[in-house]
Parts: sequence; C-alpha cells; structure tokens
Amino acid sequence: MAIARELIDADAEKVLRRLHRHQHKAYLVGGCVRDLLLGRTPKDFDIATSATPNEIKDLFRNCRIIGRRFRLAHIFFGSKIIETSTFRSNPREGSPLEEGEELLIRRDNVFGTTEEDARRRDFTINGLFYDIEAAEVLDYVGGLADLDARLVRTIGDPEIRFREDPVRILRAVKFAAR
Repeated sequence: MAIARELIDADAEKVLRRLHRHQHKAYLVGGCVRDLLLGRTPKDFDIATSATPNEIKDLFRNCRIIGRRFRLAHIFFGSKIIETSTFRSNPREGSPLEEGEELLIRRDNVFGTTEEDARRRDFTINGLFYDIEAAEVLDYVGGLADLDARLVRTIGDPEIRFREDPVRILRAVKFAAR
C-alpha cells in the first residue's frame, strides 16, 4: 500500500534519505502513517531508525537529543521538529513479573529491531511503519486490518499495557472518538 509522495513532509523525507545514505534503516512511524492511510493530514511526522541517538546527532547539526526514560533526537527545521527515535525493544521482554511488581516503565533505553519496536508501541494502528524507498507499509501487529475495521486495539495484553502507562487509556478513548 503506497502513500502519495507529495503527502509526505519534505523535511521528514530529507531525514529519511540522509539516514538511508548512511546505511541506517529508517521509516515513518506511528500516527503519521495512520493518518496518511486514513486520508488525514498528520500533525507531525515521526521517524524510527536503526541509528542510535548519537549517530543521528552526528548526521544532523540541527539535532538535539532529549529525554531521560528514552533518548530521542529532535531534528529542527525552523519551528518544525522531526522526532527521530531508535528502534526499541520491550525492556521487560523475557523477564517474568514478580508478584505485586510495578508495571510502570521508568527506563526504556533498550534498543531493538523494527519488529520489536512495533510490538512495544501502544496500539496496533500506531505500530505501522512506512518505507519510502519501497513505498510500502510494514505491519507486524495487525494495524492495517484494525484500521480498515475502525478498531482500536492494544498491542499485547490490555491490562498490562494500561498498567505500564495509564495515559494509554485516554489515548484509546481519543482514537475511538475520532
């Protein structure tokens, strides 16, 4: 499924192309992909990449690294920011929960693959990646089917996902209302 090139922000495309030229994987991700597929204009364009925050900073002099829980690169084009994150994996993957253990994620600097990054996102409709080189959507979590069905579904167990980050409940209501 291709997205018309003219709908993609020119600065986001510049970031993607530079990352690709330097041998990094890089995709549009999340809400911008969802909105473009729904025929809406995204409020912003986010990128996920195999490049680490420091590698991103080395490639873009208009970049500032932010965040404690998870380090992100903000690439500035005037007042516009292209948020660029390194692929993440679930910091709890493979580690069983102890009885009564808190699920709230406080540390999330565990880098991963494209698929791992998709699986740790909140909702299937936000776990979509768009590859501008191949002009195709990468869907590891069933987001395309849920988008077609107008379904808001968490990735993984909803009870656990909402306990990890209670704000997700509000986001689910917002997406369902829209």
